[in-house]
Amino acid sequence: MTPFAPDSIVLNRKLPLWYQVSQSLRASILGRRPQDPLRLPTEEQLAEHYGVSVLTMRQALKELEDEGLITRHRRRGTFIEPDARRGAPVRLLGSVDAIVAQQSGMTAELLDHGPAPVPAEVAEHFPDLDEVATYHRLRSDGTTGEPTNHARNYVRPELAARIDPDDLLRWPMTKVLRDVVGAGISRITDTVEARLADPETARLLQVPLLSPILHYTGVTYDAGGRVLDAAVIHYRGDRFSFTVTLEAT
Repeated sequence: MTPFAPDSIVLNRKLPLWYQVSQSLRASILGRRPQDPLRLPTEEQLAEHYGVSVLTMRQALKELEDEGLITRHRRRGTFIEPDARRGAPVRLLGSVDAIVAQQSGMTAELLDHGPAPVPAEVAEHFPDLDEVATYHRLRSDGTTGEPTNHARNYVRPELAARIDPDDLLRWPMTKVLRDVVGAGISRITDTVEARLADPETARLLQVPLLSPILHYTGVTYDAGGRVLDAAVIHYRGDRFSFTVTLEAT
């Protein structure tokens, strides 16, 4: 049986290695296609793939096992749980791979995309542009089909010219920009606030009008401080939790 092939990452030595590996592997698992194998490579093979020790790899796998994304069987190997719940909170320790993992694992429908004037809500992030490329997606739980959030991404036109919309049905925008387009992502700022569902959000997420939702804004920067992408996402308040863990160094 051919094992599942995870993505590769460049490790940041300032963050725990096990954590970075677990989040990268988590994103690969949640972004897998239905026809991809369920069996993972061995601990030794995964450790070599990520360039870490077997002990570090074992700790990363335990994180995913505790979340219910994988099961480990003595002598048989480690397997992805195809029906695992994908709504568990993600510990964010400053890694872009954590953001990718948090956004992964949902069924996506591209509602519309194309050029548009810069909206007022993100105009401060694109002072040099009159027009951006917009992508509007509805994302649903991969198991139940229940809508969980709808997202609008506003992307610089020169980057959008290299985006295949089909990739956004499988991967979050952060991963497409970094791994497909090759954009150099330096940092991402996240803002989450409580709001009430407007008519469009209530219709798309199948919730009552004016029910509580979480309004998320994520802004992605390159090394020069230029904004590459601004994402505005509305999450169902009963289907999403946002957890940030700050650990002393």
